[in-house]
Amino acid sequence: MSWGTELWDQFDNLEKHTQWGIDTLEKCIKFVKERTEIELSYAKQLRNLSKKYQPKKNSKEEEEYKYTSCKAFISTLNEMNDYAGQHEVISENMASQIIVDLARYVQELKQERKSNFHDGRKAQQHIETCWKQLESSKRRFERDCKEADRAQQYFEKMDADINVTKADVEKARQQAQIRHQMAEDSKADYSSILQKFNHEQHEYYHTHIPNIFQKIQEMEERRIVRIGESMKTYAEVDRQVIPIIGKCLDGIVKAAESIDQKNDSQLVIEAYKSGFEPPGDIEFEDYTQPMKRTVSDNSLSNSRGEGKPDLKFGGKSKGKLWPFIKKNKSPKQQKEPLSHRFNEFMTSKPKIHCFRSLKRGGATPEDFSNLPPEQRRKKLQQKVDELSKEIQKEMDQRDAITKMKDVYLKNPQMGDPASLDHKLAEVSQNIEKLRLETQKFEAWLAEVEGRLPARSEQARRQSGLYDSQNPPTVNNCAQDRESPDGSYTEEQSQESEVKVLATDFDDEFDDEEPLPAIGTCKALYTFEGQNEGTISVVEGETLYVIEEDKGDGWTRIRRNEDEEGYVPTSYVEVCLDKNAKDS
Repeated sequence: MSWGTELWDQFDNLEKHTQWGIDTLEKCIKFVKERTEIELSYAKQLRNLSKKYQPKKNSKEEEEYKYTSCKAFISTLNEMNDYAGQHEVISENMASQIIVDLARYVQELKQERKSNFHDGRKAQQHIETCWKQLESSKRRFERDCKEADRAQQYFEKMDADINVTKADVEKARQQAQIRHQMAEDSKADYSSILQKFNHEQHEYYHTHIPNIFQKIQEMEERRIVRIGESMKTYAEVDRQVIPIIGKCLDGIVKAAESIDQKNDSQLVIEAYKSGFEPPGDIEFEDYTQPMKRTVSDNSLSNSRGEGKPDLKFGGKSKGKLWPFIKKNKSPKQQKEPLSHRFNEFMTSKPKIHCFRSLKRGGATPEDFSNLPPEQRRKKLQQKVDELSKEIQKEMDQRDAITKMKDVYLKNPQMGDPASLDHKLAEVSQNIEKLRLETQKFEAWLAEVEGRLPARSEQARRQSGLYDSQNPPTVNNCAQDRESPDGSYTEEQSQESEVKVLATDFDDEFDDEEPLPAIGTCKALYTFEGQNEGTISVVEGETLYVIEEDKGDGWTRIRRNEDEEGYVPTSYVEVCLDKNAKDS
């Protein structure tokens, strides 16, 4: 089966067919190109979709993704991002392995086709030229034969005519001989050209055209094979990413299986747990006692004996109610209004542990004392972790500067070691500040977790006076107590509560008399006192110490009678008066 023998006379049709084959190949290239564009567009849309639902940084939404279900959703988004990446790989591989190769092959194919058909047309032109030569020699031979025949007839006619001279007859004879010779020459020339044409025609139809058509056939078959190979590559490119896509889907399944509803429930508890105890039972308040005492003819003890079995008073504190439930107040109840307000204040808001933190905290307390205990513990732990990271960062920077200084000392031409002293001192100062801050927050954290007493030293000193003057039962805002005769005396509890709280607040906010100086101090660094309750100092300045560090990293100093406040203890060099310290 050969195009050269079977299709020897279909030159034009073969030319059209091969052009159609090239058009088909270009159509395949266009198809794959559009597929790559679709893959890129799909991958881009998937990435945008994944990015759209990613939690925004430093937002409230990011905190919600601590739950396992939300983490699984984030994992799904990340896997979809990787899934989109595989579609980008498909697009890249199809572009490099199919489009580029086929485009180059099409150019080669066009050039080869052009060359083959050029050779075919050249062979056609050659055989057509030979045919024209044959036709020309044939017509000349035919013409010469006719001329020779007419010359012979004219000679015979002249020879038979008796009126014609002998010279005319001889001339006619010579002319006939010339024509006969020309006919013989034309015959020989025609015979030679005919043989040559037959040879060329045989070569054309049995050698040249079969060879050219064979090349065209091989070219077309290579094109067909190349299309098949491209289709296989098209499938293989998809097949190569299937395992990775499968891993992406397995990752989504694994993330879904990692959802733990119990853990999420526990996280909800940790997020919103206040640390308060549930409110106790509300005790019965008997308002019939005065009426019984008035209308009864018996003694007070009789009325007391009748009402006593119906009254049951618990030993728990009545004033420690749930923070969000207000105590029922009857219009007929005679109660001290100030005591009631203090009761609501003490049960609805956490007590400020130290007046010093109130002065420095601003709108939001620095120790997060405005939060419930459990939430406060979490915030303090978070703050301690952040400070620890900052300290580690500063220490790494200090180590780097120290190493650079050592290099400068060994190689002075690289730099001046003294130029790093200021930066090293600044970093060390920052580390000291961060350590003091860390100690302060760790102390508050330890206080919340119960590792330290719940109140400051100053509060303990003040509370000692109250404990010595009042029974231990006056620790809460209101305490149940019974009179010797068995009746309930809430007024006494409230009255003692008012006295205690008034004394507490008066002592805490009493700054009328200035504290005496217990020593002096010299500022080692400049400190900008920006928060309320602090004081600014300049390096080298000498001031008076009126209250030493109580363990929180702050010292109270005075510049003159009107200017006093707190500065970090590490910023000053304290020299206490021995007599004042002993006293």
